Amino acid sequence: MKKKSNLTYFSRLREKAGLSIDELSLEIEYSPRQIYRYEKGFNPPKLVIQWLENKVQENSNITYFKRKNEFKFIDLFAGIGGLRKGFESIGGKCVYTSEWDNYCRETYIKNFHPDHKIDGDITQVNEQDIPEHDVLLAGFPCQPFSIAGVSKKNALGRPHGFLDKAQGTLFFDVARIIKYHQPKAFLLENVKNLVNHDKGNTFSVIKQILESELGYKISCRVINAKSFVPQNRERIFIVGFKDTNNNFDLNNLVLPPSELEPKLKAILHPEDGSEPEESRFTHGKKAKVLEKYTLTEHLWNYLQNYAEKHKAKGNGFGYGLFGGDDIGRTLSARYYKDGSEILIKQDDKRPRRLTPRECARLMGFDKQRQSEFVIPVSDTQAYKQFGNSVVVPVVEAIAKHMMPYIIENSEQNVLLRAENVKQLAMV
Repeated sequence: MKKKSNLTYFSRLREKAGLSIDELSLEIEYSPRQIYRYEKGFNPPKLVIQWLENKVQENSNITYFKRKNEFKFIDLFAGIGGLRKGFESIGGKCVYTSEWDNYCRETYIKNFHPDHKIDGDITQVNEQDIPEHDVLLAGFPCQPFSIAGVSKKNALGRPHGFLDKAQGTLFFDVARIIKYHQPKAFLLENVKNLVNHDKGNTFSVIKQILESELGYKISCRVINAKSFVPQNRERIFIVGFKDTNNNFDLNNLVLPPSELEPKLKAILHPEDGSEPEESRFTHGKKAKVLEKYTLTEHLWNYLQNYAEKHKAKGNGFGYGLFGGDDIGRTLSARYYKDGSEILIKQDDKRPRRLTPRECARLMGFDKQRQSEFVIPVSDTQAYKQFGNSVVVPVVEAIAKHMMPYIIENSEQNVLLRAENVKQLAMV
């Protein structure tokens, strides 16, 4: 006679999700003590059960697809590989990379060790020299379309958008590669303001090219990364499929509920000895953040005076000061200048900047309390790289949502998606 298991449904789900009690505590921000109570039979909130069930389903899908349906993708305007990380998580294999910035290339190579060369200026690359691929990824440069970028160019009397000869036309390089290779799917990423640039004309041109000229069915959505990381960061994602008869809709992607939104304490150095010292950013047995990240008295006074001046004028400009239970503003590429958008409170001393390691966690390149992503460049370059990047968990979620439509065998996938999660949790 088979011995009945003493495991609760909650503990079975947690194990199937591949999470320890401490890891789950960090993910959902419930104390380990509370999770132990759920393990012993106390009823957990329905929200937590749903989160675990979704995690189990995702793990099952990813294992299946990695085993059965590896696909090839290319990484254009790759930066430090945020889009790549998202699509590798579902079994994709990167066969081509382009990135013009030498510092970004250094970080990219250190973390991904690509077995192919990395091209620089994509405008000088013949599309015929790019390998065949199933999916095209491109975070094409956003400066011509961003609010800050447009304001600066207007002030300088310079053109922007498609009139910007330096960057605005880079979208057309994406288009010519899509036209030649006809990949099964693509994912493009840009700033939220792309939709409104030039009274919507820029986005209309992009849609017209992708749909009418290239023949793809597209789905667009602005997603705020705060569902995944403690940062208000809105970006537009454009998904396209060559199969115009599929029913893919990016708006059907279910984001984690607001009740489970992570807070800054999840990515900050704990400074209590629970994290190993990383001498570049922390020191001592308690791994305290180095003093160099605390603002100087001069800079702190300047930021306070600057904020007061604009407050008196009725403007909202100023620094952002946050504690561990808060969600930060958008991390920008200018963070290296003064860190003003996300300053961290400190007891009895001036606030400090985030360390580059904390930025890696804030952007999802590292998971909470982890320090695996290699940062080979200076702090200044690291801040620029993370500020210009995508939030990796957002891309992972989109990749998982696209996954059923990327694979070849749709019948097998329908069966997989219909699998009963509760059965997965049974012993």
